[in-house]
Amino acid sequence: MLEYDNSAFYFFCLSSMSFYLVPSWYSILKRVYKAFLGLTDEDIGAVARTGAEKRKAEKLKKESKGLNSLKASGFLINLAVTVVLSIVFVILLQNVSSDGEVNSFDPFQILGIDEDAEGKAIKKAFRTKSLQYHPDKNPNNPAAEATFRMVAKAYEALTDETAKENFRLYGNPDGKQSLAVSIGLPSILLDTDNRNFVLVIYLIFMVVLIPYGVWTYYSKSSKFGEKDVMYDTYSWYHHTMGENTLIKSLPEFFAGSAEFRERNMPKTQSEKEEIGKIMSTVRSNMQKPKYNHPVLVKGNVLLHAHLLRKTDELSASALEDLKYMLRTSGSLVDAMISVCQHQENLSTALTCIEFGQMITQACWVRDSNLLQLPYFTSEEIKHVEKAKSKANDIKSYRALADDQKKGMADFTEEQKDDILKCLKDVIPDITVESKVFVDDDEDDKVYEGDLCTVQVTITRNNLKDGAKVGLAHAPRFPYPRQEAWWVCLGTKEGKIINIEKVTSTGKVVEHKIKFLAPRVGTYEFDLHVKSNAYIGLDEKQTVSLTTLDNSVLPEYKIHPDDAELDDEPTLFEEMLNANVEQDSDSDSDDDSDDEDDNPKTTSLADKKAEMLKARKAAAAAGDDDDEDEEVEEVYAEK
Repeated sequence: MLEYDNSAFYFFCLSSMSFYLVPSWYSILKRVYKAFLGLTDEDIGAVARTGAEKRKAEKLKKESKGLNSLKASGFLINLAVTVVLSIVFVILLQNVSSDGEVNSFDPFQILGIDEDAEGKAIKKAFRTKSLQYHPDKNPNNPAAEATFRMVAKAYEALTDETAKENFRLYGNPDGKQSLAVSIGLPSILLDTDNRNFVLVIYLIFMVVLIPYGVWTYYSKSSKFGEKDVMYDTYSWYHHTMGENTLIKSLPEFFAGSAEFRERNMPKTQSEKEEIGKIMSTVRSNMQKPKYNHPVLVKGNVLLHAHLLRKTDELSASALEDLKYMLRTSGSLVDAMISVCQHQENLSTALTCIEFGQMITQACWVRDSNLLQLPYFTSEEIKHVEKAKSKANDIKSYRALADDQKKGMADFTEEQKDDILKCLKDVIPDITVESKVFVDDDEDDKVYEGDLCTVQVTITRNNLKDGAKVGLAHAPRFPYPRQEAWWVCLGTKEGKIINIEKVTSTGKVVEHKIKFLAPRVGTYEFDLHVKSNAYIGLDEKQTVSLTTLDNSVLPEYKIHPDDAELDDEPTLFEEMLNANVEQDSDSDSDDDSDDEDDNPKTTSLADKKAEMLKARKAAAAAGDDDDEDEEVEEVYAEK
């Protein structure tokens, strides 16, 4: 008889809970260890190479270390669940220790007597238990009925000689058992008073909680595409960005990303008034909004406050909303560029890259890129522009001798050292070289249809050999940003051939762009190398390509052995022929009369010849529109 066994249920619960508790406690302890001991400043990006970065480094330490790093809602919820389950685990462990073995048959325990009890005490206990759990006194009570049977079996095991011997030898009055099976569920399920409660719990768990969990996971995961960007965001960018999108329009388009729509919806009147107040300070630098939705207005205003370096005027809640937008700015700008690549809009893609630079450096279109230098403001830039040595951008300013660098008269020696260090060691100084070639070719000539490779070599001149480039110097961007370079090859007509972000951190970086050589003629392509984090360091080169007529090339002759390989049937064809032969053999008996009247046979060799002929025809037709997924073909008019 199968019985509901409390101890077995306890063991089952303990085993199941351990699958959650062990990795959960490991994750919790690991995070606590990192919060206080395990993370270095470099791990969290809290690197202060200049005095301007110290404030940012301190904020990153405060947010990523100590108790503040443990205040995330997900971590706290998991901690609470883990603690509750751990308490339940301890209680179940105590119950297992007190209840003994799983499904053990102990007649003395069942009758409630000592092991040295004699016959009278056994009979008295049996009568008492029998009257207590008799089915007539406990109608519709399966638990009482099961206990009554166990009492009868326990009495038999202590009074009947055969049953007593079986219990002594095998632990069961019925003799040796091949398999002992019980149900690992609590016995309270057998209580009729708990039926409705158990049914309700079952329905809630199976009909509500599990479907809701599956639906929640699917609904959330199905909203995100590549780079953890929502599909609605990609759709929004496709709708708003075009061939001639201006950089002044991008803050509004960025603010309309689906990731911000719930958070940036103004909820109180005071929040609306604050947004209106901030707009009055940034309106002169904003393009006239194309959309008047509250979410777009708020996001647009907050982003302009960052670009114009007016975040000190924001409230704490508005500043948190802005930081939430900036946290995902890297992946969202990459998504914008992906949309431009799909649309083949070279000009807009370059504009999006520049927009990402401005977000990182907190600069806008009218600002001088000298604002990227620590401690520089508009006043220092005025002194630089008035100097005899014209240095209106960061490249020309760096090229000046140290004693000719104007604008630093009011700085301390420490601040001057920071600026010079930033110019010489931190802000990258690159050299770009490019060449076009065909792999495994005997000469430097390019023929129509060749697989061309444009090799772009980026050399970081101010990085020591063997060293790795660090984080971008961006003291006004609240999060670490790794230095990278966008390499883009496009046509003179503004179409994108290839665009890719190069994230290598070495001194010399090589990037290869492959495409099929266009028709016969001379072509010029634009090669752009643009930083993802710095303004004014971009490089542009012209890549020339002359393609020749491939008809002058010697005819390629196939070796006879290779030609014979084409005549051999493939594995699929052999299997197909085998099936055809089996079908022919099975149908031969049924169609024997028809075959006598209409003799028509096809040899296996004929079948192979027909199949080879069809395969060759398909291969010849496929040569004209064969495509290489890893190669991008350039279509250009001569």
